Amino acid sequence: MIVGTVRELKNAEYRVGITPEGADTLVRQGHRVLIEAGAGAGSGFGDDAYRATGAEIVASAEGVWRQAELLVKVKEPQPAEFSQLHANLILFTYLHLAALPEATRALLDSGCAAIAYETVQLPDGRLPLLTPMSQIAGRMATEVAAHWLRKPGPGRGKLLSGLAGVPPARVVFLGAGTVSTNACAVAVALGAQVTVIAKEVESLRRIEERWPGRVLTLISTPYNVSRALAGADVLVGGVSVAGAPTPKVASREQIRSMGDGAVAVAVDIDQGGSFETARPTIHEDPIYVEEGVVHYAVANMPGIVPQTSTAALTVATLPYVLKLAGEGLSAVKSDSALAAGANIVRGRITNPAVAQAFGQAAVAVRDVA
Repeated sequence: MIVGTVRELKNAEYRVGITPEGADTLVRQGHRVLIEAGAGAGSGFGDDAYRATGAEIVASAEGVWRQAELLVKVKEPQPAEFSQLHANLILFTYLHLAALPEATRALLDSGCAAIAYETVQLPDGRLPLLTPMSQIAGRMATEVAAHWLRKPGPGRGKLLSGLAGVPPARVVFLGAGTVSTNACAVAVALGAQVTVIAKEVESLRRIEERWPGRVLTLISTPYNVSRALAGADVLVGGVSVAGAPTPKVASREQIRSMGDGAVAVAVDIDQGGSFETARPTIHEDPIYVEEGVVHYAVANMPGIVPQTSTAALTVATLPYVLKLAGEGLSAVKSDSALAAGANIVRGRITNPAVAQAFGQAAVAVRDVA
């Protein structure tokens, strides 16, 4: 199969879909690998490293898109790439379509098969391709909050840890999954006063067991969210429902109750964000102030630590890339995890959560693959 990757166009996105190691493995298995010139530079991989594996360096992204049967990316197609989509293509990347109607329409109209990293799901419910980036974004979230809580800037000028005689910052996490757990680890290590709010008692129990006596856990109800957010210094949104829009857990009024100079970090903005005041930002202009609260809502947080995040992501994706390259679209019939990852196939939405987000009925992937 012809497998390709291109330079990412999303703002400050330096990750790359295929590393030289991945290219080497694909070439050794008999596949032809196309790499857009400079695609790996942001992650520290020069063109010569790809050439040494037997991959071909292609001068333009258009040349890769046109020839590739399997295109491996990191982020969803940008508007400038919509015209490159074609019916003979399998696209394998993060998509987050529930929050992206224009990209969804472009994928439907193209007739391609679009498989989303974030909905590839194992029988036990784990999301193996979402987890590594959620770990990184979670660890970054507390760092980001600590930075914007300081001055100069619109933050209230508070140190997360506090010190003797001065209380630490109050940090609230929405959700108890991978993002919040990793963010919580950093916040606890820095000495913040931490509250985790989630729906599942079992998830909260795991938090309690990991940090006994260091974290307050609350079941997610409007009453508990209001109580926790009033006067809080930091809010981190880490709520996720695979393929579906993120439910709004924190209202505008609850955000306002945090007070001027507090910081809200919407790690879950890819799917719309878990608080009403969240809207996407970019790394070059990452914050805005609304209801007096500093909001950070960059949709590709791990993109600015590409050497770490590319390595973590491609280790996870390569087995699935190899399966798709070896079997083509038939892989979604033989692998239930890839079947769950299939969002759009030949003009039809095949993921139930994505279909529901657009008011449609999902088509079984086996009927169109």
